Amino acid sequence: LVDNQAIPQGPMASQVAIKMLGTNGGGYTNANASHPFENPTPLSNFLQMLSIFAIPTGLTYYLGRLTKNQAHGWAVWAAMFVLFLIPMVVCWYAESSGNPIHHHLGVAAADGNMEGKEVRFGIFNSALFATVTTDASCGAVNAMHDSFTGLGGLIPMLNIQLGEVVFGGVGAGLYGMLVFVVIAVFIAGLMVGRTPEYLGKKIGAYEVKVSLLTLLILALSILGFTAWASVSKWGVAGLNNSGPHGLSEMLYAFTSATGNNGSAFAGLTANEPWYNTTLGFAMLIGRFLMIVPIMALAGSLAQKKIVPQSAGTFPVSGTTFVVLLVGTVLLVGALTFLPALALGPVVEHFLTAQGKLF
Repeated sequence: LVDNQAIPQGPMASQVAIKMLGTNGGGYTNANASHPFENPTPLSNFLQMLSIFAIPTGLTYYLGRLTKNQAHGWAVWAAMFVLFLIPMVVCWYAESSGNPIHHHLGVAAADGNMEGKEVRFGIFNSALFATVTTDASCGAVNAMHDSFTGLGGLIPMLNIQLGEVVFGGVGAGLYGMLVFVVIAVFIAGLMVGRTPEYLGKKIGAYEVKVSLLTLLILALSILGFTAWASVSKWGVAGLNNSGPHGLSEMLYAFTSATGNNGSAFAGLTANEPWYNTTLGFAMLIGRFLMIVPIMALAGSLAQKKIVPQSAGTFPVSGTTFVVLLVGTVLLVGALTFLPALALGPVVEHFLTAQGKLF
């Protein structure tokens, strides 16, 4: 007979404001934003999601003001919004479709895949929160990502792997997206046969090299540590699931650590020396090493003189630029991480559709 219950209490409201506005994500309790003291109602849930995007979204407007090209700021915002909306719909669809294993057992899936989710939030608010928190470098969660379906879990993971440039963290999302802007402008320059320009600054080989180096550092950390863990005794020992979902647990762990996110496929037992050490190095690489080429890019552009626009200058505003920027982000992400994702959540999706468990 249990006649006592320990209920955690403390200054939760003040911590929630800090973790959401600052895109930190650390929860006062282990249940994070699914705990009723931190997130009691759908209204509080909406306000928390709004807080995550508030400052990063405002920075795109600030970009337009600072560069005296407000249309450019709105174009960057539009590209971020497209990259947010489409994955969110995919995640929502995957979770609302329910667990294929339940379908094979004849269990009604009218409510979708509710494993690991709060009833007071439901499928849509859980999928939306998962998308928002991984688009930004927040990491707060109101549902357990490890319990998502194969395709549903793919979306939060891919959001981080793209560099968390879809609005992103406070400041970090903007400079991450500007790296893709430089690459997109370089591609456009090649297509029109003119020297690439960005806001009157010539984009040369050096700027492209340091931009790509930023992306390569992140990819090397995520894929390198995941590959090491997948063939090591310490890596496999921490798994809660076998097969492709087990690979997804490891991939998500190093993706989240490198991306400074903090969310997790929490089935992985990471609180042991090898995981603590490798995840710590992944955090150092993702937070500090990748800043070096970005600072080099900023220094190089600052030294260049502004040249007047010409007929061959590719405009960094308008629909064409938005499509090119979205395509660049997706193309780089797909080429870099698609093989790993295909072995993890994509394979899991097809195998669970056949009724296989992990």
